[in-house]
Amino acid sequence: MNKFIDFNMKSLVFGAAIAAAFIIFGWQFWDWFYPFSAIGLLYAGYGQNDLKMGAIIGAIASTPIIALTFKGYMGQFSGIFLTENGMMGLTILILVVGAFVGFVGAWTKRSRVKALEEYEKKQKIGKNKNKK
Repeated sequence: MNKFIDFNMKSLVFGAAIAAAFIIFGWQFWDWFYPFSAIGLLYAGYGQNDLKMGAIIGAIASTPIIALTFKGYMGQFSGIFLTENGMMGLTILILVVGAFVGFVGAWTKRSRVKALEEYEKKQKIGKNKNKK
């Protein structure tokens, strides 16, 4: 039952900070910094041990992006996004994208660990076997 308590807090904090920093850099300097905020969400998901926790932590790490979006760092709103339903939809959309990117980060870590295990298994077979 304590599975949900076991998460990497460092990756959550640094991932959220990296995501927010790239949003602020994009607002101050160049617009092409905005997509790089996904690096922080990937890092937040990569630090987790489970796919489910990677998605949850990715969504939590995307909350600074929501705050910066509503403060105007991503541009001015127009049309439906000025209504309450539009703002709620945008919030849910950012959380879903954050969860997806966190899931991809956790999936990448799982695939890397499996690949390393396969590599070590192949090293112990045949010519490359360590001799003592």
